Amino acid sequence: MKSIVKEILNRESYSKDELVKLLSCEGEDRTFLFMKSAEVKEKYIGRKVWFRGLIEFSNICGKDCLYCGIRKGNKNLNRYNLSDDEILDAARFAYVNRYGSIALQSGELESPFVTERIENLLHRIKVMSNGELGITLSVGEQEPEVYRKWFDAGAHRYLLRIEATNESLYRKIHPEDRNHDFNRRLKCLKSLQDIGYQTGTGVMIGLPFQTLDDLAGDLLFMKEFDIDMCGMGPYIEHADTPLMASTADLLPLEERFDLTLRMIAILRIMMKDINIVAATALQAIDPVGREKAVKIGANIIMPNITPGRYRSSYKLYDNKPCTDDSAEDCQSCLEARVSLADNEIVYGEWGDSRHYERRRRAEGAGLRAKG
Repeated sequence: MKSIVKEILNRESYSKDELVKLLSCEGEDRTFLFMKSAEVKEKYIGRKVWFRGLIEFSNICGKDCLYCGIRKGNKNLNRYNLSDDEILDAARFAYVNRYGSIALQSGELESPFVTERIENLLHRIKVMSNGELGITLSVGEQEPEVYRKWFDAGAHRYLLRIEATNESLYRKIHPEDRNHDFNRRLKCLKSLQDIGYQTGTGVMIGLPFQTLDDLAGDLLFMKEFDIDMCGMGPYIEHADTPLMASTADLLPLEERFDLTLRMIAILRIMMKDINIVAATALQAIDPVGREKAVKIGANIIMPNITPGRYRSSYKLYDNKPCTDDSAEDCQSCLEARVSLADNEIVYGEWGDSRHYERRRRAEGAGLRAKG
């Protein structure tokens, strides 16, 4: 009997129903899916992985997302905010060790002070690294003019995870108020893309109330929005969050893990030349989770270079791995892990999204044709 999965994967594009079939495949079909995604990665990306040195510079957040351990309403958390010098020291570690890029991540805050501080930090990091260190920002929703200032100051990639593209599901995992507006998040993503950022988003996989139909819709959204990079991972509970009340509706962790691998594999096949992160949360479930993601499609890993004494306070979910490792230990560990996945780390390069370069060329050609 002919495999429906193989039949689907021979097509150029997929319907939502076909994606649901791919997401639910098992046995030989699952093996074939992963083999296919690995082939696509090798053809369009190579057996390569790029590092983004992750600096989690503050766990202070103005949002109250129902799933997140650093949500504003969590009173059982030691809040911190790295000094500018601590951030620069971490960036210097990445530069000296030839990571190529860093990612500055924090809770979501909007204020003139935050805008100016990040703008100044971007300038200082560029000066410190002779313009050689690539910079990704992941600091949440902002007004377009703020994104523009940071872009002009040297940030060239931005990750803003949508978390769920089904608005009904989005509302179930966020408070219903003006500070958690689904449409504003979409507008922010569009602003980032229009300004010229390499634009990334992502979703949580295995949420309460989530269906395979929702996840298929997430994949179609990323394709239609034409993202340049993706960071998505399994939903893992945090004890100090309201969503803990819905644990009875959750898939077992192992199933959430496997579903995440299938999402990565399918997205790699659908969007062949984007950057895909092997999320740290995968390692919280499976000791070799990130290696498995690299094998079947991921090409970005984010070693944590936040000063060690702060790491346990940036817990978006419970059982976060690597909180006790030094930056040096994390680097050595990941080098070994990537090697086990039969891939190589590319040092000294930004590792920009090839999709971004192709998309911008196409946009430029379209503008010239209209002119």
